[in-house]
Formats: sequence, C-alpha cells, structure tokens
Amino acid sequence: MKYIGAHVSIEGGVANAPLEAVAIGAKSFALFTGSSNRWTSKPIQEDEVVAFKENCKRGGFEPKHILPHDNFLINLGSPDSGKLHLSRKSFLEEMERCEQLGLTMLNFHPGSHVNEIEEEKCLDLIADSINLTLDKTSGVTAVLESTAGQGSNLGHKFEHLAHIIDKIEDKSRIGVCIDTCHTYSAGYDLADEEGYEKTWKEFDEIIGRDYLRALHLNDDLRKLGSRIDRHAEIGKGTLGMEFFRRLVNDPRFDDMPIILETPNPAIWPVEIKLLYQMIEK
Repeated sequence: MKYIGAHVSIEGGVANAPLEAVAIGAKSFALFTGSSNRWTSKPIQEDEVVAFKENCKRGGFEPKHILPHDNFLINLGSPDSGKLHLSRKSFLEEMERCEQLGLTMLNFHPGSHVNEIEEEKCLDLIADSINLTLDKTSGVTAVLESTAGQGSNLGHKFEHLAHIIDKIEDKSRIGVCIDTCHTYSAGYDLADEEGYEKTWKEFDEIIGRDYLRALHLNDDLRKLGSRIDRHAEIGKGTLGMEFFRRLVNDPRFDDMPIILETPNPAIWPVEIKLLYQMIEK
C-alpha cells in the first residue's frame, strides 16, 4: 500500500500538522518540528505533544509514515568549526524534538564542503556528526536526503550516501530519502523506463535497498543532470506523468512515506488524488 502525502504547515503548533494532512487527503506527511530557518526553536510544550499524538492517532498516521525535516541552516560537514558546532547542536535538538513527539525518523540534507575542503573529508565530517548525535539519542533514524548537487552540496551521488552510511556505527539508525527531482537533476534518468530500472538497481548495489526509508515525490523544472534544484508540479516538468504512474505502481515503495514538496500547496489535494487514481487495481 502506498502512503502518499505532503510537507504540511505547523502554523499554530505542531499538533495542527496531522489535521492539515487529513484535510488534503494524505496518508503520510512531513513537517518541521520547529523553525525551518533558525538554529534553535521554542520548546514543544507537553500539552502540544499530547495533542500531536492524539491527532496523529485520529488521522490514522503511524510514526513510520511521518517524515520530519530538520532546519535549513544545519551543515553537518561544515569546514568552519563554529558553524559545525552550531550545526551539531541544532541537529541534536532536532532529533530530541522527534523523540519528544514519538517520531522515528529525521530527514536532512547531508551537508556542503563550501569549496573549502575535499569531498571525502566533508563526508567523513557528516558521518562523525551523525554518530555523535545518535550516541546521545534513541529511537530516531537519521535519514539522508539525496540532493541535486547544486553548488557545493554533497549527496547527489549514491556513492556519497554509501560513504556516509559505511562510517555510521549504528547502521540500524541510518537511512535514505530519495527526492525524485533532486535525483533526476543529479543525472539519474528516472524519466526513461530503462533509466528508471537502472537507477534503482544502482541504488540497491551501491547503497542497499534496506536503507531506503522514504521518497520526496516531485517533478523537475530542469533537464536531466542540470545539478539545479527546482521542483515542479506532478506531470508538469521534465520527469513527466508516465514516471509517476510507474512509481506509484512499484511495490518497492509500499509502506513508506511518499511526500510531495511540489510548489503549489493549493493543489496538493488534487495531486494526491491523481496519484492514487494512477494505482492499478
């Protein structure tokens, strides 16, 4: 069974996120547990935690179908010692907030070398940052998101993600989220039927299918291999509608959160309904 949803708002508090998900016809959802652009966020009060869990239960959302995202300032591979310290502190807080809410995953962009250190050294720093955080937390899996490779961001090659995973001490708490727009922009031809199968074969061989925890389902405004991150509405970009039909009928992606981050939240109910209608009975 497919669990398709979107990255919903937490306006008014995190307890409203599952209500937003229900309103758009989602069976999974993503959220920020705090600010998306600050190093630290206001603590979540206990009554808010209770309300969040109750609203998730009423909406039929299990933790394994909820994909929190960390804030955008964090760079776990920063060559700047001050920014690395801030990133690690903030990432730990993000993991602790997930623990508090009873969530089991935290999705994040691996990091960037900002053209100051070698790729391998940056990847090692990212792994070290994750290990430090996992040692101080429990029950939450760190989920690496594939990137488009824009600028100096790492994570656009399956080899980057495999390198990080190889260095993680507790491999039961590390996973991957594939963003379809990012992966296509990174040069993996998901739009072509043969390329689609080749991409997932490479994923299995280089990373391992057991590490796949979630998908971000987005079309792409740019061409294959552009290394530019520009999401498009479902079927309105270079991936095309046939790709989405193929993916929602692929049993490899059952029972995991499939999250829309397409650019127009007003049509998320339409896109979710369309994707479910594509599933062959």
